[in-house]
Amino acid sequence: MTLLDTHRPSPVRPASGGRPPRRLAVARRLTTVLVAVIVAVQVYPLLWIFLASVRPAQEFAAGNPFALPSSITLENFTRAFELADLPRYIVNSLIVTLASNVLIVALGMMAAYAIQVLGFRFSRGVLALFLVGIIVPVQVALVPLFINYSRVGLLDTYQSMILPLVGFALPISVYLFTSFFQYIPRETYEAASLDGAGPYRVFFRITAPLSVNTVVTVVFVNSIFIWNDFVFANTFVLSEELKTIPLGLQNYIGAMGATDWSATFAAVCVTVTPLLLVFLVLNRAIIYGLESGATKG
Repeated sequence: MTLLDTHRPSPVRPASGGRPPRRLAVARRLTTVLVAVIVAVQVYPLLWIFLASVRPAQEFAAGNPFALPSSITLENFTRAFELADLPRYIVNSLIVTLASNVLIVALGMMAAYAIQVLGFRFSRGVLALFLVGIIVPVQVALVPLFINYSRVGLLDTYQSMILPLVGFALPISVYLFTSFFQYIPRETYEAASLDGAGPYRVFFRITAPLSVNTVVTVVFVNSIFIWNDFVFANTFVLSEELKTIPLGLQNYIGAMGATDWSATFAAVCVTVTPLLLVFLVLNRAIIYGLESGATKG
């Protein structure tokens, strides 16, 4: 046996049973508990509203509102449609949401394409101005918009709600699209240019198809705020025919503040169902779009 052999280091033995280190196991358990708490906090209000909507009104008013219902009834949903024009509110919210999203996606994608892909002088400064718009509160625009709308005859119209919603949603939309466009290789655009494709053809044939997941993310994120918008609707809508869902829920408050809570919760269940269904169907695309816009950029 040589001297080299006598000083050969002994192999490192793995931990018994292949168990992870104690600190790692504790960290995993704490993470699991934290995630469970966050999920419970997020899911419990939805579950409570659903249980309250199928609970008899007398039982909800006289008993413990947080207790489980002793019986299930659908009369609350019937009263929800009788007390207010709920279908009209849903249609108005759909019109405002769809029109706003079309403009947000079209304008946001084209602005990001011009800033990130085409490039021009002071493009970084323009992007910085868009990002500054994220921190501007919507309340500062209410009085100027109201005055201008009253002068040009836009008060109590769909446009009075759509235009400010689009304006305040564009900054974050431009940011998401710009971040995703950074991920598209420049060689793709150079190859298209060598083939004779102009900027419009490159936009519609290359950039737009690759941005489907980001479009889904932008649409869903903005739809949450547009669907639940109360500030602009309450300020610019004056007639019953144009009320959206958040504004129409005020009709469930009766004289002297009396409220049919069971019917109100039933109406809330009806109005939040579309967004929940869309999220369940498109959750993979939404998560991928957020990752593409936030990390890969």
